[in-house]
Amino acid sequence: MTLARPFIQRVNIAIPTPAPLIVFDEMCVLCAGFVQWVIRHDRHRAFRFTSAQGPLGQALYRDLGLDPVHVETNLVVVDGVAYGKFAGYIQVAARLGGGWRAAAGLLRLVPAFLGDRAYDLVARNRYMLFGKRGVCWTPPADVAARVI
Repeated sequence: MTLARPFIQRVNIAIPTPAPLIVFDEMCVLCAGFVQWVIRHDRHRAFRFTSAQGPLGQALYRDLGLDPVHVETNLVVVDGVAYGKFAGYIQVAARLGGGWRAAAGLLRLVPAFLGDRAYDLVARNRYMLFGKRGVCWTPPADVAARVI
C-alpha cells in the first residue's frame, strides 16, 4: 500500500511578498474564520492573505493545476512552495510560534493521508456545515495592509 504524499508543490509564478501567504476561499465562513483566527494569533504579523477568488489566488490555483472555480483547499505559500490541505495547517501552526509550534510538531506525527482525508471530509461539506458568505470578507483596517 502506497501512502499518499502531502500536497506540497513549487510555485512557478511570482509572489508579491516574501512573507508566508495564506490563500483562502473568502466565500467560505470556515475559511474566512480560519484567517481571522490566524490574524488574532499572529503576534509578529508574519502572514499575508489573499483570496482564492482574486487575481493572485486564481493564478496560483491554475499554476498548481488546481480548479480555480471549485476551490478544494486553502494554500499556504512559503518561500515559493505551496502547501495545501493538512500540510498547510502545519505550516501555519509552525510559524505562529509558542505553543502552536509545539502543536505543529505533534501534527507532523499524523500520517499525511489521514490528515488530508479529514481535511477533504470537512472541505467537501464546509458550505453545508458552516455556511457560505453572500459578500466577500472585508478585513479590518489594521489588517488591510496585509491583504494582497
